[in-house]
Amino acid sequence: MRPYILSESNWKSVKQEKTEVAVLTWGATEAHNYHLPYGTDNYQIEAIAAEAGKIASKKGAKLKVLPNIPFGVNTGQADIKLDMNLNPSTQFAILSDIIEVLNRQGIYKLILLNGHGGNNFKPILRELGLKYPKMLLVTSNFFDVVDKSQFFEEEGDHADEMETSLMLYLKPELVSDLKEAGNGKENKSRITGIREGWAWAERQWSMVTEDTGIGNPRKATKEKGEGFFKAVTEKLANLIMEISEVDIKNRYE
Repeated sequence: MRPYILSESNWKSVKQEKTEVAVLTWGATEAHNYHLPYGTDNYQIEAIAAEAGKIASKKGAKLKVLPNIPFGVNTGQADIKLDMNLNPSTQFAILSDIIEVLNRQGIYKLILLNGHGGNNFKPILRELGLKYPKMLLVTSNFFDVVDKSQFFEEEGDHADEMETSLMLYLKPELVSDLKEAGNGKENKSRITGIREGWAWAERQWSMVTEDTGIGNPRKATKEKGEGFFKAVTEKLANLIMEISEVDIKNRYE
């Protein structure tokens, strides 16, 4: 039993413990090129949260990692077979219920660790923070925690070198031979502002990529994944520690 993982804990221990911070992971279930499984985002974010929780727990943080939410926003992938979608309004409803439980039980700190690029929790947490003013609501995308260029050679953001390396480290038995992977070529927008990054429109996945990947995965290695994993989890463990220890009413200096 890992005492910082709620799903592995029992009532005898939970009722005696003081929990300062809850950690909720949120992934997605979607195609990841031809070589990675649909559950890639979930496997990654669950492993990252568990390792960060382990490190923080050993340092004295009082935390519980909640069960993962396995479906994310995939509105731009409606025609990709079995890509599962939760609308942002559904995510709002789910988060509202979870935060209500924590608030009622006096657990006023929540870290929402995001494992899927299509999820955007900032506007949701703005609104829920107004509804629950005692709560400290923090979110982080695991793929933004460290500079990926320190670990990987090829740019990308879906089933790319980074995700493939991470899965080779975490779940190698679920990664197909990279000879089967597509090259992850991305078709760029014809609209200048979108192409340059200062305007935005949702990507229509089947128009953007033939193999559902964005970024060439072929230079991925287990060793790159391990290095990235350790760097990310160390920083997230420090985040958990700081939030566990901070006084919500005195958190600015």
